[in-house]
Amino acid sequence: MVAKAKRGLISTQDRLAGLFEPDVLLPAQFFAAFRRIGGLDRERLLMLAVLEDAVDCYQKYAFAKDPRGRQLFGEAAEWVDSFDRGWLFSFENICDTLEIAPGYVRRGLSAWRERQRLAASRGRIQPTEREEGITGDTGRDSLRKASA
Repeated sequence: MVAKAKRGLISTQDRLAGLFEPDVLLPAQFFAAFRRIGGLDRERLLMLAVLEDAVDCYQKYAFAKDPRGRQLFGEAAEWVDSFDRGWLFSFENICDTLEIAPGYVRRGLSAWRERQRLAASRGRIQPTEREEGITGDTGRDSLRKASA
């Protein structure tokens, strides 16, 4: 019975191990894994949607040149970088509720941004370009499907 339980359970850290590998796992793919687990109550799904939107804004607007895009990136980055636990939907509280290490997400986003910056400086990609998932789903599309 113990062997079966060990084989059937995958720790949260194992699921998140590849979260920020370049061009391997997109936010929509990562957050879809949480939806497959099942048993998430509506409050946790809402928290997951907030986190997903912040990661999406961070990545989509990380290199924005227009004022609105810079503002959206700044708000997302400020929220992710905050250690405030004073309100229910703070980054720290959401990560705790979803059993995600907040420092791991911060480091992953920072490393992702640096890789994008380096790739752009080498002329490989435009830093404002962001690929969609295999099916063309964006994070918002997969969120709509999960909530339907």
